[in-house]
Amino acid sequence: MLPPQRVSKGRSRRRRSHDALSAIKPAICPVSGMPKRNHRACAESGYVRPGLTIKVRKLGIGVERD
Repeated sequence: MLPPQRVSKGRSRRRRSHDALSAIKPAICPVSGMPKRNHRACAESGYVRPGLTIKVRKLGIGVERD
């Protein structure tokens, strides 16, 4: 079966107007003061949330840098 009528460009674009992605808003790490994404470890200090700090030497997260 075929659709009863063709959907116009304007109608399609109006429907898709809400599909745009929003920009990432970084939070500020309270330990190092660097911007970090929410729910992720800070690259400088390894801080995730109060009481949780991660150290990954291979990725350089939360370790001293030369």
